[in-house]
Amino acid sequence: MDTRRANRIIAGIFTAVAIGMVGMSFAAIPLYRVFCQATGYGGTPKIGAAAAPGGNGRTIRVRFNADTYPGLPWTFAPDQVEIAVPLGEDHLASYTAHNKARSAVTGVALYNITPEKAAKYFHKTACFCFNKQTLEPGQTMDFPLSFWVDPAIGTDPDTSDVQTVTLSYTFFRTLEDAEKAGTLAKAGPHVGPPTKQN
Repeated sequence: MDTRRANRIIAGIFTAVAIGMVGMSFAAIPLYRVFCQATGYGGTPKIGAAAAPGGNGRTIRVRFNADTYPGLPWTFAPDQVEIAVPLGEDHLASYTAHNKARSAVTGVALYNITPEKAAKYFHKTACFCFNKQTLEPGQTMDFPLSFWVDPAIGTDPDTSDVQTVTLSYTFFRTLEDAEKAGTLAKAGPHVGPPTKQN
């Protein structure tokens, strides 16, 4: 085998390895997100088409939190601070954002559940996360969501002590900002929202 051919083979191997590494780096976040969805790891709520199974007479407190990443000129807040939710029943809640800037601004929301061990029992059926939302200067927009909490949260020995869960949303300018903040990999996936403008 001549030297040129050997060099081409080695160069081809290194190129394939480099391309594979780049591909894996792009796949890392989606794969981690799928893992978190399946296990509830990192406070990621479970998402799926499963319908709420119906109540068993027990309730759990759900608190709502809202944050905006520095540099996003919005006010963002839940429309309710805390509610008692019957386990196994669908429930609606909402958040409101207002653009304080003199120009249109686009943001994207991510969410998380605490305590993390309760995330696998928190099922989102519609939300506004991962969709780019553009607010015109001075515009206010409502962001509804629907969810249910699995009654199994009360029978699992790891979560039987959980009386309150917190649903936290953070609005970022971009998903890249969320990744820099270390939030993207732990965020729950998008399930699609109706949003209405005021």
